[in-house]
Amino acid sequence: MDKKFLIAGTCFGLLGVITGAFATHGLQPLLMDASMKSFETAVKYQMYHALLMLLLGANNFLTPKLRDVIFYLFVFGIIFFSGSIYLLATNNLTDLDFKSIALVTPFGGSLLIVAWGLMLISIFKFKREKV
Repeated sequence: MDKKFLIAGTCFGLLGVITGAFATHGLQPLLMDASMKSFETAVKYQMYHALLMLLLGANNFLTPKLRDVIFYLFVFGIIFFSGSIYLLATNNLTDLDFKSIALVTPFGGSLLIVAWGLMLISIFKFKREKV
């Protein structure tokens, strides 16, 4: 069991539920449909990866070094991908212009893709111990 994965997954899940509820009940009347759809996409990806982090925290098919790498790829991937979409979707609600961070979104997505790829490679290399 890996406590950091479990804590991060739980925190991202909790924040995903709070953010999703806030969007549905507070932001929906204020956002255009396209912005609301983007916001919902960010919540979904955050939740998918929160659940995956909980699963990874309960399994041991990754080497300790690879676990650390994948952990940080997921943490920063979620923050950059979902976080930038949250800001971009709500751009019209503040005086701040978040459009300048638009390139952070694909960077965050790339971190998530790399983490998934590393997991796939690790699964292929994983040798189950004989009991």
